[in-house]
Amino acid sequence: MESDPLQVDLHIVLSDICCGVGHMDDIFPFFMRHAKQVFPMLDCMDDLRKISDLRLPPNWYPEARAIQRKIIFHAGPTNSGKTYHAIQRYLGAKSGIYCGPLKLLAHEIYKKSNDAGVPCDLITGEELIHVDPEGKPSAHAACTVEMCSVNTPYEVAVIDEIQMIRDPGRGWAWTRALLGICAQEIHLCGEAAAINLVTELMYTTGEEVEVRNYERLTSLKVLDNALQSLNNLRPGDCIVCFNKNDIFSVSRQIEARGLECAVIYGSLPPGTKIAQANKFNDPDDQCKILVATDAIGMGLNLSIKRIIFNSLVKPSVNEKGEKEIDTISTSQALQIAGRAGRFSSMFKEGEVTTMVQEDLPLLKEILDKPVHAIQAAGLHPTAEQIEMFAYHLPDATLANLVDIFVSLSQVDGHYFVCNIEDFKFVADMIQHIPLNLRSRYVFCTAPINRNLPFVCTSLLKFARQFSRNEPLTFQWICKHVTWPVSPPKTIKDLMHLEAVHDVLDLYLWLSYRFMDMFPDAALVRAIQRELDAIIQTGVHSITKLIRASESRTALQILDETSKDSGGFPDGAPTPGPRRIRGTKSLPANAEPQKASLTSRLVQDGLLTPDMLKQLEKEWMSRHQSRGNQTRLNELDILKKNRKKK
Repeated sequence: MESDPLQVDLHIVLSDICCGVGHMDDIFPFFMRHAKQVFPMLDCMDDLRKISDLRLPPNWYPEARAIQRKIIFHAGPTNSGKTYHAIQRYLGAKSGIYCGPLKLLAHEIYKKSNDAGVPCDLITGEELIHVDPEGKPSAHAACTVEMCSVNTPYEVAVIDEIQMIRDPGRGWAWTRALLGICAQEIHLCGEAAAINLVTELMYTTGEEVEVRNYERLTSLKVLDNALQSLNNLRPGDCIVCFNKNDIFSVSRQIEARGLECAVIYGSLPPGTKIAQANKFNDPDDQCKILVATDAIGMGLNLSIKRIIFNSLVKPSVNEKGEKEIDTISTSQALQIAGRAGRFSSMFKEGEVTTMVQEDLPLLKEILDKPVHAIQAAGLHPTAEQIEMFAYHLPDATLANLVDIFVSLSQVDGHYFVCNIEDFKFVADMIQHIPLNLRSRYVFCTAPINRNLPFVCTSLLKFARQFSRNEPLTFQWICKHVTWPVSPPKTIKDLMHLEAVHDVLDLYLWLSYRFMDMFPDAALVRAIQRELDAIIQTGVHSITKLIRASESRTALQILDETSKDSGGFPDGAPTPGPRRIRGTKSLPANAEPQKASLTSRLVQDGLLTPDMLKQLEKEWMSRHQSRGNQTRLNELDILKKNRKKK
């Protein structure tokens, strides 16, 4: 009542209420005025609800609804031939499109199609290859699922790994392909768990689903004994880990036993993955062991006899974007285990087991469970929908627009809105950069790993340069990534080169959408191929990199230990400087040159090479004990999860 900024009319109303003349309801118009200032969407709530109504996604694709499509679902486990039969129909059609989850798979179909005499283009987020010399589109195309056209008519479409329609981050792309592709025949390949959902979705479009079931072509046996020791490895073994640290640790221990192993994990460039797969598959190569993450579950043909799960717990991100650590699902276990004993490999029977005996009963329990039917398909707000929101809320940031959209969106039981945390992360990161809404939206949909600071910083610099209308030239990108790069000397160097490869991927992805601002795609692709070769060399000698990293880490631990203990144990006095014969002593006030603790100790005669090796062994022992503690922690997680279930 005594506040100076209080508006006169509100002051009068409050005075009347205090005097008993007015009523509390008289304040409501003032409350609404204030609420609309804080929440501007209240003024246009009805319009916003209409825009964010996601209950009828089939209506977004009028071209597909204008034709009667035939839907054929090829259902079966890994190595059942389901994709083979769909691809045969694709190759025999007058026109067709293949939609896969990975660049590797799209590239495989692209190559297979052209080798079979069927001209086929390759379309991924970073690359567009027309086989026609004049650049005319071919009748067939192989693409990543996000890049499929929903306007071009085809005779046959193949949508691979349809069960990924439930993926919290990418599920929207499979939903879009399923509902929107204009093809007379659509062949879906994937797990039987998606049959019911696909049937229900197609019921809303008036299209029937024909289901063709397939059985695994070779046997898969769960062994009664765990591996227990790396000394028991055999040719054709693949150890599956769920994080890089385990990959590096296991491969180091394998090669310490005189065995050579190939390494495959998700952040490696596609060319490196293929090179490592070829090395493992080559019967004349000495490499007979594979250490990999679940990246082998799709996209690579591998000659594996036995799958060995190093662990059964895996970090993941739930629908809310929160990180979780849980046991792998039945679907994941079957996808990975199914890589053993593939029909086209030299091993006609597959085996699966665990690294430790304690995990084996749980693995059998997981594999014996039925795969839960998929309940819902993913959706994502389109650029057009966000633009309509921005028209009504011109002062809102893009991250706020998406938040409001999701909070107001209405979906029926067959759909869910995909996780938008990565989108919002980039939107907040580039909010201060002046960009039009459509360009800002494109930058926010760029596929980046937000856990890699160098990649995030690069995207920020790309957006800033773009906003100034300054083309990002080949010279600019070379300077940014400090090209040419040096071969990796440690694991840290290798991981940085992987991040550089991701930055070049990002450039190519943006060049596909802003050709005039990212004009040097061909030159960038050329240096990316060179970088791929450098990374391949690094991965080939990964044990040396691990050993170098461990030595450096051991020396850092020595340095920290000496600092913590005042330099020398048991309170021993620090010895004075020892002059080597034939050298001049430093003046008393001169500053000593900065050198590593190790080199100084060796120079002063306090540390010998043998002592350094012993210290490295002790550090390795400590590292091994920490690994054992991690194993105990994982077992605790498994026990807790089993109790909850």
